[in-house]
Amino acid sequence: MDNKLLVEIKKQIDKMSEMMEKMKIADYVELMQSPYRLLWLNFVGGLARGFGMAIGFTLLGAIVIYILQRAVLLNLPVIGNIIAHIIKIVQQNL
Repeated sequence: MDNKLLVEIKKQIDKMSEMMEKMKIADYVELMQSPYRLLWLNFVGGLARGFGMAIGFTLLGAIVIYILQRAVLLNLPVIGNIIAHIIKIVQQNL
């Protein structure tokens, strides 16, 4: 009876070990014990996100300005004057 219990316990331990390996628990624990590496990874991740947002806002802004310029060319009655004023302000700041 004891051998069956030991075999069952060993199977359960092996199963838990395999699950922990799949979850990368060891890598996470290692990262938590190295605060400088964690800070570095978060810093680099923040730079990447910030750079991506800057590029995205720049492209989005360029597209919006392009569309607004085209809308002014269509001579929209009320909106056209407002858009023309916004475009003048943007071009003066560039």
